[in-house]
Amino acid sequence: MAPISQFPFVERVPTPCYVCDTGRLAANLAVLDQVQRRTGARIILAFKGFAMWSLFPQIRAVLPGASASSLDEARLAAEEFGGQVHVYCPAYREEDFAEMLGYADHLVFNSFNQWQHYKDQVAAHNRAIITADGGQGVSGHGVPQARSSQPAVPRDRLRAISCGVRVNPEYSEVEVDLYNPCGRYSRLGVTRAQFRPELLDGIEGLHFHALCEQNADALAGTLASFNKKFGDFAHGMKWLNFGGGHHITRDDYDRELLCRLIDETQQRYGLQVYLEPGEAIALNTGVLVARVLDIVENEISIAILDTSAACHMPDVLEMPYRPEIFGAGEPGRYPHTYRLGGLSCLAGDIIGDYSFPEPLVPGQRLVFGDMAHYTMVKNTTFNGVRLPNIATYDPSTDHLAVIRRFGYQDYRSRLS
Repeated sequence: MAPISQFPFVERVPTPCYVCDTGRLAANLAVLDQVQRRTGARIILAFKGFAMWSLFPQIRAVLPGASASSLDEARLAAEEFGGQVHVYCPAYREEDFAEMLGYADHLVFNSFNQWQHYKDQVAAHNRAIITADGGQGVSGHGVPQARSSQPAVPRDRLRAISCGVRVNPEYSEVEVDLYNPCGRYSRLGVTRAQFRPELLDGIEGLHFHALCEQNADALAGTLASFNKKFGDFAHGMKWLNFGGGHHITRDDYDRELLCRLIDETQQRYGLQVYLEPGEAIALNTGVLVARVLDIVENEISIAILDTSAACHMPDVLEMPYRPEIFGAGEPGRYPHTYRLGGLSCLAGDIIGDYSFPEPLVPGQRLVFGDMAHYTMVKNTTFNGVRLPNIATYDPSTDHLAVIRRFGYQDYRSRLS
């Protein structure tokens, strides 16, 4: 692992702190844009992986939209990102749906039951014309529309909604069941046995999601299964969404194969392909800077940090995986090995075992790699542990900006 000295901002940030490198983000976006330009596919940002809205202006200069899986994500996409808003939920809540219609451009249903239940509301919304200030408008049939109780919707959000159905190709190479959307008994997507072609009237697209941090060869296998099970229904559709999990910006990712698969699919079915990675946008763009608070001994040396696996990097426990630390190595590689523990009182709040060239001391700073995606969007205030600060770093100017600090009110406001 590269030395910590490559991060000139380490001693300048208040710990713990997520720091996103805008230069690395620009490099990832350039790779994604190459794929878009070569194939005509559209790549959108999946908020479930990365939703740092202060960086949306940089991202939306390249990507045409975002994908959301909840009402609040959809609103954030409409208000802060702009462009196309693609929405998918395993099931929609009645009390949320009317507002959701004001934000969505693509609306994907997880079952034909949900499509049948909501399709009339979608059709009614598509006929409506609502003034930009949320006031009374006139429908396509000349019928006055009641004043909406929802927030005013920008005029560019009022185009017709394109509806789709999520399908389950029943193929996956994901090894961790927790992250396998096509595993046995999955609730996500319609299997071929449950597919209802007689109910496709009004459906303009299909969506699948079967990958997690994978290369294009896994997509090739998924597409082969999709073509076999659902290809007959893709003809005549306007779009096909390949979902997320594509590690497009990883150094060893086979982008030639990806482009070929996109081209073949668009030509085969005569439709528009979308991809919605979250991780590929933020891959290797961010770090988490933490500080050693204490060293305790219990058969082994244990360093307690001012961060937490449970609160600040939950995938370390859920996946699980061992994050890399700049300047550190596997246990035994260097002379001094420590178990790194978090700040919460959860006994299992353990980040992992690492070795260091020199002994750790209280006050020393550590830098965890690849900590932009699936961290900020998943972290919690369990045990009252404060969320890390959020900062950006521009390597071209050496400018560090701390854009968010969290305190007591953030913890209190989540409770009642």
